[in-house]
Amino acid sequence: MVKGSALASLIVLCWTSSLSAQTVYPIDRAEILAGAQFDFKVEFPGPVDPARLKVTVNGADYAGVFGRAGTFVEREDGKDQSALILRDVTLTRPGSVTVDVSDGTHQRSIAWTVYETGPRKAKNVILFIGDGMSPAHRVAARILSKGIAEGKSRGKLAIDDMPHMALVATAGSDSIITDSANSASAYATGHKSAVNALGVYADRTASPFDDPRVETITSLARRRHGMAIGIVTNTEIEDATPAAMVAHTRRRAAYDEIVEQFFAAKPDVLMGGGSANFLPKSATGSKRKDEADYVAKFRDVGYQVATTASELSAAAAKPEAGRLLGLFATGNMDGVLDRKFLRGGGVKKFPEQPDLTEQVQAALTILSKNETGFFLMVESGLIDKYAHLLDMERAVYDTIMLDNAVRQTRDWARARGDDTLILVLADHNHPNSLVGTVNDDMGSTPNVPLRERVGVYEQAGFPNYPAPDAEGYPSRVDVSRRLAIFSASLPDHYETFRPKLDNPNEPTVKSADDETFKANDKYKDVPGAVLRPGNLSAMIGASVHSGEDVILTATGPGSERVHGSMDNTEVFRVMVEALGLAAGQ
Repeated sequence: MVKGSALASLIVLCWTSSLSAQTVYPIDRAEILAGAQFDFKVEFPGPVDPARLKVTVNGADYAGVFGRAGTFVEREDGKDQSALILRDVTLTRPGSVTVDVSDGTHQRSIAWTVYETGPRKAKNVILFIGDGMSPAHRVAARILSKGIAEGKSRGKLAIDDMPHMALVATAGSDSIITDSANSASAYATGHKSAVNALGVYADRTASPFDDPRVETITSLARRRHGMAIGIVTNTEIEDATPAAMVAHTRRRAAYDEIVEQFFAAKPDVLMGGGSANFLPKSATGSKRKDEADYVAKFRDVGYQVATTASELSAAAAKPEAGRLLGLFATGNMDGVLDRKFLRGGGVKKFPEQPDLTEQVQAALTILSKNETGFFLMVESGLIDKYAHLLDMERAVYDTIMLDNAVRQTRDWARARGDDTLILVLADHNHPNSLVGTVNDDMGSTPNVPLRERVGVYEQAGFPNYPAPDAEGYPSRVDVSRRLAIFSASLPDHYETFRPKLDNPNEPTVKSADDETFKANDKYKDVPGAVLRPGNLSAMIGASVHSGEDVILTATGPGSERVHGSMDNTEVFRVMVEALGLAAGQ
């Protein structure tokens, strides 16, 4: 038995050793597609004599393996810490790879796996992402859009009615809880990353633009096969999920620079909100810090530009349509409940925003002209935005919209012989649960606290939403027996148990004297409102993500690889294997 003092010394020794170890990118246990480009970097905890530096890959000098020597940085960021970096390298031989690093005093060994893909199976890949879409959103969307009687659903969602399903783990390289940046990056690159990082390993340098990069599937698809690329969302196009398909930065908020990276990559179809960062600083509504006009830049290189649903339809219908930039709001677009029913949010300012189904139809029309196939990412991004705001009705309606887009795409794929791999999943979860129903007619002041009207078990019964329209949307959400969906992560807020019929929910506002948040008094006098103390720091003004696995469903060539329990980086592998994107294929 080890005595207490000896055990303490051993713990200190192990802790000191871990602090002294080199950091290597790509990280330990990384899986690397044969032929995909990546940056190789070693960070040393202190200054290093380059004459004593030894880096080997499977026992051979790294420079010989990668074809050239890296850049040695004696004092990175002016600090007493050295680094070695080598940009845009590849490994083409599949198998296990061991990287050994020694600075003459400390040494570290890590392992990578390089994999190949086999022959191409799919002509196209379409990745649908319901940002923040929890199982509760999917169940609620099914109940509202299909109906339920005597415990049996009257139909299935297209996103669920697929032959292959898996649970996907979402943790990032720095935390068990991910954000949309590193979770979408895992899908786009097959590599783990840190919160806020897009297409890079977040290193220790001050600059958010020099971190070690990893190649995205959009780059690979175009470089290897000459495929067309499409990115469609209803959030700002610079937001984390769409940006992850192209961008390389560890600061997801760098919208100006992300627009510049979009322009450099030139995807064939780029659609969403976020025109504020495309417009020059002097233009109305602009958020750019310079006078660069990226709408004009895209137009000058041959893009059609659409800003309304009618312009989008006209642009897609042109026989010569080849490249399209669609920007339909200065910020995020509006969700279904506001656009089609309540006319809240930003609809008065942008009254003719297209539905996600219209965006996807236009994208399919343009991208399918490419004879070598295409990769398309489609995001229903406001599910996440509304879940953060505890606005469950709006989140569910946008889940139905995602399902409509998937259904039309599956019909499109079947009509052309099922040559397209279609995947549907969330990038991360929200801690939402469907616990029963809220029984409240909203027309009078309840004579008991509203929380007493939350029906559970047999008291829940079934909701009484009107029959859905042809698109699956009930005409009203303010019915007397509504779905009760609650979040496990809460800021201080007034819980009204009622849908917000004017504008999206605003559960908190900034406190006047500091950077904390407080409950929004706007809802204080709603009949039956309850002040609910939060379980989050006062520095956080909204609900937050959670770490549960997300559901992945898939159909089409290559979808058989989707099963059981998977990691988010394996979603990338499913797609590149379906497209045969490894070197030599």
